Amino acid sequence: MSSLGYSVKNFGSSLLRGLLFGFLFLLVGLSLNYLKGGVSLVQNFPSINLFLPIFLLSFVTAISEETVFRGYIMNRLSNILKNDFAANIISSFGFCLIHLPITIFVYHYVLPKAFIFLLLIFLSSLGSGLVFSWTKTIWASIIIHVFWAWPIVF
Repeated sequence: MSSLGYSVKNFGSSLLRGLLFGFLFLLVGLSLNYLKGGVSLVQNFPSINLFLPIFLLSFVTAISEETVFRGYIMNRLSNILKNDFAANIISSFGFCLIHLPITIFVYHYVLPKAFIFLLLIFLSSLGSGLVFSWTKTIWASIIIHVFWAWPIVF
């Protein structure tokens, strides 16, 4: 598990960085949602009965995606390439690719909107990868992912 970034080493600093960057990503996500359609979090906040399932879904998604893309792919590429930045770019590109089907088949985005959406996914992945390369643990990346996903879910 430690080869995937699941380590208690630097847990406190990883948690702090995850919360700081996660809060920044949350603000960016909320701002983008507001600019997109003037959507307010308060207006669309789910009932208390839906809050826990939405939170758990966001958390499980974050754990699975971050384990694969940061813990496995980025970590292995970094060891092979001996370059965290190149590993982050490649794994972030892969992260975009797994979001391509939902972009086309669920959201039905046309090319300009799909490009912007995937660019935001890529940038969020780069940010998460950057924090992962600093902390060498997966915890901050998971927290950032949850914070980034909440404006989308709500």
